[in-house]
Amino acid sequence: MKQVTQTLRTGVVEVNEVPVPTLNDKFVLVRNTASVISAGTEKTKIDMGKKSLLQKAKARPDLVKQVLQKIKTEGLQKTIQTVKSRLDSPSPLGYSCAGEVIAAGGLVEGIQPGDRVACGGADYANHAEFVAIPKNLVVKIPANVTDEEAAFTTVGSIAMQGVRLADPKLGETFLILGLGLLGQIAVQLLRANGCRVIATDLDSDLVQRAEGFGAIGAYPGSDVDGLCKELTAGHGVDGVLVCAGTSSNQPIELCGACTREKGRVVVVGAVRMDIPREDYFKKEINVVISRSYGPGRYDPFYEENGNDYPLGYVRFTEQRNMQSFLELIAEEKMDVKSLISHRYNVDEAAEAYQLIEGAKTEPYLGIIMQYDAKASSQVALSRISTASKPITSSKVGISFFGAGNYATASLLPPLKDDSDIELRGLVTASGRTAQGVAKQFGFSFCAGDYAELLEKDSDAIMVVTRHDTHADSVSRALDANKHVYVEKPLALNVEELQIVQAAKTKSMATVMVGFNRRFAPLTVEAIKHFDTVKSPLVVNIRINSGQIPADHWIQDPEVGGGRVIGEGCHFVDLASALTQSNPVSVSCIGTAKADKSAMLNDNVVITLAFQNGSIANIIYCADGSKAMAKEYVEVFGGGRSAIIKDFKELDLFAGDTSVQSTKLGAQDKGQKAMLKSWLKAVKTGSECIDHSCLMSNSLATILAVESLASGSAMKVDLSILNNE
Repeated sequence: MKQVTQTLRTGVVEVNEVPVPTLNDKFVLVRNTASVISAGTEKTKIDMGKKSLLQKAKARPDLVKQVLQKIKTEGLQKTIQTVKSRLDSPSPLGYSCAGEVIAAGGLVEGIQPGDRVACGGADYANHAEFVAIPKNLVVKIPANVTDEEAAFTTVGSIAMQGVRLADPKLGETFLILGLGLLGQIAVQLLRANGCRVIATDLDSDLVQRAEGFGAIGAYPGSDVDGLCKELTAGHGVDGVLVCAGTSSNQPIELCGACTREKGRVVVVGAVRMDIPREDYFKKEINVVISRSYGPGRYDPFYEENGNDYPLGYVRFTEQRNMQSFLELIAEEKMDVKSLISHRYNVDEAAEAYQLIEGAKTEPYLGIIMQYDAKASSQVALSRISTASKPITSSKVGISFFGAGNYATASLLPPLKDDSDIELRGLVTASGRTAQGVAKQFGFSFCAGDYAELLEKDSDAIMVVTRHDTHADSVSRALDANKHVYVEKPLALNVEELQIVQAAKTKSMATVMVGFNRRFAPLTVEAIKHFDTVKSPLVVNIRINSGQIPADHWIQDPEVGGGRVIGEGCHFVDLASALTQSNPVSVSCIGTAKADKSAMLNDNVVITLAFQNGSIANIIYCADGSKAMAKEYVEVFGGGRSAIIKDFKELDLFAGDTSVQSTKLGAQDKGQKAMLKSWLKAVKTGSECIDHSCLMSNSLATILAVESLASGSAMKVDLSILNNE
C-alpha cells in the first residue's frame, strides 16, 4: 500500500510502498478514501524535521537529557546507533480519515466489512491507503454524510472538546483567537450552542469566512479588547478559545485583558503560556488546556485495549465526541464542505505539504488527501522487495518479527556487519516501520504477515515483538522447523510455556531466549573465577530498575506481563548461569502497595534454590534513586568472591588479600557475544543454551509471580510443561 511518511533527520515527505498493517482482535482494518491534512499540527512536525540536529536539540532539551543519560550508562557508540535509527526511521503523518471497513477483529462490536467509518488517532488514522484503527477510535458514518466530510471528524472532535471544556451557555459571548480549521469549526459549535462569537485572526480572509458562520469579525489591526468590552457592556467575554499556533505570548496576554471576572480560557492550539499574573489573578480566570479529542486520549486502556468509559460517568469520550460531530454534519448544523480549499491524490502528497510549508504561496484551509476508489478491497499481504541484490543461499538467512528500539539499536547493527548471515524478511505491526527499517539495514523484503517469514527464505527467525506474541510466534516458527530467537520473556504464563514445549518436542529446530547477561564479558570472567570451586555458591543480585509509567504496555498484564516476568527473567537466568545449575524452587515476596497487583508488583525479593545446592537472592526495586547504578551482582563460594558493577566493572577476590579488578570503557551486557554464540549454534544446528535451562528459568520466573500471589514457595518442575 501507499503511505505518506516523513524522515525526521531531513524532514523530507515522501510516499512509500509499505506492507498493509496487521489486524488484531480489537482493531478494524480500513481502506481509506479520504484524509485531512491538519495544517497546524502537521506543519509543526514538518518544521521540526527540517531543523538541523543542533536546532532539534534546542527545541527538545528533554530528549537531549535522555541522550546524555544513555551515553553515561550504555556508551557513546550504542547511543549514536539508537539516535541514528530513530532519525532515519519514517514517521507517519495524519490523524483524521475516513473509508470502508475491510476486516474487523473478533472483539469488535457493531462494525463489519463494508461499513463506512470515520477514524481517529495520530498513531493510527494516517495518510495511507489502509489503516488499522482501535475499535474505540472508529465510528460509523451516517448515510447522508460524504467520506470527505467524515474525514474531518477527528479534527472536529478536537474543536468540540475545547468547546465542551469552555462550558458555553445560551447567551454568553466568546472570543476565538485563530481561525484555521479548528477555529472555523469552533465558531460553528459555539453558534450552535446559542452563543455570540467574536472571531479574530491575522488573515482577513479567515475572519471574513468566520463571519459567514455568524461570527462578529475582528480584523487584523483592530482593537480586539475594545470590541470585546463594547459588546459586553465593559465586562469582557465569558470565555476565550485559543485555536492559534504561535510561539508568541500575545494570545495569552490578550485573553487576560478580554476575559471577564471568573471567565474561562481554553487553550486548544499550541501557544506560549507565560500567563501574566495581574489580570488572571485579579479576575480569577480559569485556564484549561484541552487534551486533544477528549477523554480516553493517551490512555492505552481506552485506545489500544478497547475498554470504554461508562457513559454515566464520562458522557463524552473520544469516540462519543466523534459520533456527536458526525451527527451535527448529518443534521446540517455543521458545515465542513466549505472549508475544503484543496484536494490532492495521495501520490501528490509532496505537493500538498509544500502548500503548508509555504513553498506555494496560495491560501489554504482544509486540505483533503484522496485515495483511489477503485483500489481492491482484497488486502494483499504479499512481500515488498527492499533490496536489489538476490538472496545468497550459502548464507544463513535471518528474518525479524518486530523492529522496535531494542532491535534497531542492539541486535540489527552487529547482524548487519556479519558477512556470514543475510537479513531476509521483516514483519512489523506497522507497515511503515517495516519498510523503513528494512531499507536501513538491508533486508531483502518486508511484509505484513508473519506467515511470510515462515517460508523457505528464512533459516532462523528473531521474535522481538511485544511479550504477548512471543509464545505463539515461537511455536509457529518451530512448527515450520525454523530456528528461533525470542526476546525475553519466552512466555507470560505456564499455559504458553506448555505450547512452546509441545512445539519443541515435534521440531528439529532450536529455541534461544535473549538472556544476554550470561554472555557479558564480566559475567564470563566471574564464572571462570569459580571454575575450581566445588561447593555451592551464594548469589546476590540487586536491580535498581527505576519506575516506568503505569500506562506503559509492559505494565499491562495481558500484553507485557509486568516487570518481574518481562525483565526479572534476565536475572533468574543470570543467577542460573553464575551457579551453573537450574532452579528447583522459587519464592517471592513484595512490598504492599495499594496500586500493585502480584503480577505488576515491581518491588520484590525473589529467592531461588538450584539443583547443585546453590542459592540466589534477587532484589528487584523500582522505587530507588536514578542516581544509583542499576545492577549490582555479588557471588560467594569456596573462599572466593566476585562483584559485578553495572556490567562496567568487575572485582574478583580470593583468599585474604587477592583482588583483581577489570574496568570496561563502556557498559557491555553481552548482546554482541550472545548473537555470535547463537549464530554459531544456528549454523551447526546445536543449542546455544540448553533447552531445559531456558525452560527452567522461564518457568521459575512465572512461578515467582505465583509465589508472590499465594505466599508459598513453588517447586520448579518441568514435568508440568508436558502435562504430566
